[in-house]
Amino acid sequence: MRQLGPPDGRPELVVLRALKLGDLLVAVPAIRGLRHAYPDHRLVLAVPGWLAPIVELVEGVDDILPTPGLDEQVALERGRADIAVNMHGKGTESRGRIDELQPRLKIVHRVPEIDGEAAGDPGMPAWQDGILERERWVRLVGAYGVRAQADDVRLQRGAPSPAHGATVVHVGAFYGSRRWPVERFAAVARRLRADGHAVVYTGDARERERALVVAEQAGDDASAVLAGRIDLGTFASVIADARLVVSADTGAAHLASAYSRPSVVLFGPASPSEWGPPPGPHVVLTDERVRRGEAFAEEPDPALLAVGVDDVLSAVDGLLPAAGDR
Repeated sequence: MRQLGPPDGRPELVVLRALKLGDLLVAVPAIRGLRHAYPDHRLVLAVPGWLAPIVELVEGVDDILPTPGLDEQVALERGRADIAVNMHGKGTESRGRIDELQPRLKIVHRVPEIDGEAAGDPGMPAWQDGILERERWVRLVGAYGVRAQADDVRLQRGAPSPAHGATVVHVGAFYGSRRWPVERFAAVARRLRADGHAVVYTGDARERERALVVAEQAGDDASAVLAGRIDLGTFASVIADARLVVSADTGAAHLASAYSRPSVVLFGPASPSEWGPPPGPHVVLTDERVRRGEAFAEEPDPALLAVGVDDVLSAVDGLLPAAGDR
């Protein structure tokens, strides 16, 4: 993905979403809507630079503006952006980064501390808690006349997968609150291997040791562990060509949605009503009754721990025939 260079004569539309992989993927429907609404604009995503291989797969995006977070101003001179869209959040900090760009048009939620309760653009929507995250951003752009479909999460395909047709057991998660126990992942993988699945184990470089332990307990050797050995673009290709994906509510699960791959998604601190997959060959497992909801906690959320090995295996057994996989 090309980093933003000098102006090229087109008006520029900048979308701020300086977060993680899953956060980018749930914004794809709204980004696709913006592309269709403004076909003559140069569409720029202000996201962390490490997401560039995924941005490359979002149809219609022209450039990436590496933006690691909100600690500093977006690296774009004031007045250059014709349109600036705040898909980062609802607070004064993210809104401030948009205001600093001084665009002709701001597509933003109303921030009471800045706009007051009734001031500003009459079409400026108020933030709503508890709604589906994909719908949140479709609703935002829709308030400014942009049509988008919340379930349109498609990504383009990248390079061929080095593990075509493999079943992906994604053992990682950024926070401990989403880490399903190692021994449970291993038990699921053992059964899948016994049923003829070629299992690979994914995660980032920091999660390689965890993935190695899962593989060993499942009876696989290190050659099946892709965690720490493949880059983000290759990871997307592995998911795109997977037979099945088993993951906590992470970027891997959102990639499975983007490529309509059968997936079993284990939810902990986040609610499926806000972060769940679109309709498709996806099964969500959790227990809303015991959810603690502490996203940054070190220990797994009770809603995640309430999901047992047999729950996952039953979901797999029901899912693959429904997906035409025998």
